Amino acid sequence: MSETAGIVGSGADSQDTSTSESNKAARKRRRKEPPPEPTPLPGLVDAHTHLAACGGRDPDTVRAILDRAERAGVGQVVTVADDMIDARWALEASRWDHRAFAAVALHPTHAAELDDAAKSELEQMVADPRVVAVGETGLDHYWPSRSDSCATPAVQAEAFRWHIDLAKRIGKPLMIHNREADDDLLAVLAAEGAPDTVIMHCFSGDRTVAQECVERGYVLSFAGTVSFANAAELRFAAELVPDEQILVETDAPFLTPHPYRGQPNQSYCLPYTARALAEVRGVDDATMARILGDNARRVYRLPLQ
Repeated sequence: MSETAGIVGSGADSQDTSTSESNKAARKRRRKEPPPEPTPLPGLVDAHTHLAACGGRDPDTVRAILDRAERAGVGQVVTVADDMIDARWALEASRWDHRAFAAVALHPTHAAELDDAAKSELEQMVADPRVVAVGETGLDHYWPSRSDSCATPAVQAEAFRWHIDLAKRIGKPLMIHNREADDDLLAVLAAEGAPDTVIMHCFSGDRTVAQECVERGYVLSFAGTVSFANAAELRFAAELVPDEQILVETDAPFLTPHPYRGQPNQSYCLPYTARALAEVRGVDDATMARILGDNARRVYRLPLQ
């Protein structure tokens, strides 16, 4: 009897394991599947995406990504660079399709690469009319203790100050990356004197930081994180931002909004986040899209469509 019980128990265990593996495989497949196309929400601009990381490596694939975005109501995008190779590519992509614009800089994790040659090349790039912002630059205090290749906080701060000066000299918006560095980042901006337009890309701070940024006149750009179940404080922040100081972005291929968190993101998914912001702010979807799109076109000085 005990042997029979043991055999039955083993069979049950095997069945449970098989089911568990099947569920894991299903979750893995879902993570690779792109979200369905949303109901279109016309007038939107993706204020920050990474076309190359989304698979757009040539004119045809960029066109396909932007065609899909346009069907969802996203008429223009700003594709953003992390390093010099990415900066060259972003500028090239902005010339392939009239709906794409570029932002170029060295990401704070790559700040150690900001030598004289990189500075000279970036200065040339930002003068191009297809480049609409200096970014993303800023401070990242998360990665230095986790990656040997990440620039130290001191090197990041030095590079950040140079990018601030560049944005002021060229007269274009400064696009900020901030990860776990609220106080230090705001202190550097105050000490250096911020450009006329500062965009807090993928804002992730609490309501106190949001209020400080609003009072300084900065623009806060919200990504899919604002829709996450554990982002109540971020939603408080999104609620208090004045209409004229709010943007929406994908940061694609990352930060896909709920209920598709963890799946591949692209600009066509932007309406999901825009609708989440509309709900947070208590306005209808069309009004929210108009506010977000008008702000992006004004901030980046994009041509009207």
